[in-house]
Amino acid sequence: MIFDFVTRSLRSPSVLVPVEELFANSLGSRMPDARAEALNEAIAQRVVASCGLSALTMDDADGRMTLSLDYGRCTGCGKCIEAGEGAFYLANQLPCGVSRQALIRRWDLTRGTEILADEEAMTATAKEIRSIVGGALNIRQVDGGSCNGCEAEISALSNPYYDLERFGIHFVASPKHADMLLVTGPITNNMAEAVKRTYEATPAPKLVVAVGACGCSSGIFANSPAVYGSIDSVIPVDAYIPGCPPTPAMLLTGILRTLRHK
Repeated sequence: MIFDFVTRSLRSPSVLVPVEELFANSLGSRMPDARAEALNEAIAQRVVASCGLSALTMDDADGRMTLSLDYGRCTGCGKCIEAGEGAFYLANQLPCGVSRQALIRRWDLTRGTEILADEEAMTATAKEIRSIVGGALNIRQVDGGSCNGCEAEISALSNPYYDLERFGIHFVASPKHADMLLVTGPITNNMAEAVKRTYEATPAPKLVVAVGACGCSSGIFANSPAVYGSIDSVIPVDAYIPGCPPTPAMLLTGILRTLRHK
């Protein structure tokens, strides 16, 4: 019986996801996107009212009404899609920014267009990221107090479908062997000192990536007395990956975008 199972397994077709399907893919994340031409003030007011995390906000700046969506706060609850009358839909692609500001999108409600961010400002932090020496990247994953949703997605990166190691990326057990810290969850009061020591134990040059809504902004736990704050309130952060939780494809996209290719 075992021999038959092994034989069928070896004869089965490969299910390794193609590389081109990984980059910027956010399918399954439940995160929203918006059709700029379908937005108006009435819809914007409804979606803002439906968001309990203030990820969606309206602002009257320079004589024009704008709608902002902060992916760093968004948990993909879907309420804005329900209230958006078709203007909001499940995203196919999401920004995984090397700056916190890169996770915020804005729309001009009067003109029905998206307000594109200044490319120089968006890439300012990217220019500061140091190149990783050698042909491999070693990652130490740090749980600062998460619900383990992000950890479940991170563990999937090592399975035969995503196969993180084909990119030369490996998870290590000690921060002393790491080039990058992949940090999840809001930082709880009990974990703040441990996260700081982990960062200090990681040799330079090192990169820090904040994972998930909780890592980017403390998410739904922002006002908890047990929470110290988001990851960048404890240690320097080089890049942010939104989502609650981000899918494995989003995680891999964020990791690879963080690195500057030689």
